Amino acid sequence: MGDYLIKVVGARQEVRAFAAVTTEAAEEARRRHGTWPVATAALGRTLTAALLLGANLKGEYILTVRVLGDGPLGGIVATAGALGEVRGYVQEPHVDLPADQPSKLPVGKAVGKGFIYVTRDLGLKEPFTGSARLVSGEIAEDLANYLTVSEQFPSAVSLGVRVSPEGRVTAAGGIMVNLMPDASEETASRLEANLKAMPPISTLIEEGKSPEDILAMVFQGMDMEILSKMPVAFRCKCGRERVGELLLSLGEDELEKIYLADEATTVTCHFCGEAYTFDRSELGRLLEQLKTGGKEE
Repeated sequence: MGDYLIKVVGARQEVRAFAAVTTEAAEEARRRHGTWPVATAALGRTLTAALLLGANLKGEYILTVRVLGDGPLGGIVATAGALGEVRGYVQEPHVDLPADQPSKLPVGKAVGKGFIYVTRDLGLKEPFTGSARLVSGEIAEDLANYLTVSEQFPSAVSLGVRVSPEGRVTAAGGIMVNLMPDASEETASRLEANLKAMPPISTLIEEGKSPEDILAMVFQGMDMEILSKMPVAFRCKCGRERVGELLLSLGEDELEKIYLADEATTVTCHFCGEAYTFDRSELGRLLEQLKTGGKEE
């Protein structure tokens, strides 16, 4: 089963929900950034959170989730687009902490205290950013609290990443359940009971459960209608041309210093870890482009 995300409504349209399997995306992030297990779990959860939040985006709009705690992981950043693409990184990928509970990675301790920020770039003059304090550092609880406090949208969120003893991601995914303003107490209580009865998301995905299967458990005893389904993947928008534009943006003086100092320069993308090397002749061509006014405005 490849990674994908579904959006549904249910309980007489009193509830909107999203579910995603993101195992391949989380594993690709681990491979690209060389993360150790705790960082793998934290980054995988944040990537999934961005995809769930970004499921309502349209066109070229993008959404960014930043988890900025004071723990050893530093910042975690994930950006998702309307077509199910996601990319991200963790500031300190090589963090190892003792587990507080058997078989549970100490993500909360590694994230620490701080804030979660959600930025929506909807093509307006300025992007909109909301924020909330981290309540646990476990990402799911922090996102649910953000939606309730900052966006006044009572929600339940569950995120999970299962990491093998060898360090690979064997299961990853999540759900986000939003109560609509007219939701009844009966619906809220039934949802709460269903969610409490469910095994961890990573366990369900490792057992082969699909997003449809998982949301059927969430809506047990209630109606559910699938509105959309789309594939999701770790995909970065960086490229050699974009990195060349970045070098040009340094300006003539700075680029000339690089040209004179090094036979080549390598630029690594924070989001995907891809490295782009420009040799002396390529740097020279970029410098000439600046000197002759060839840079595009």
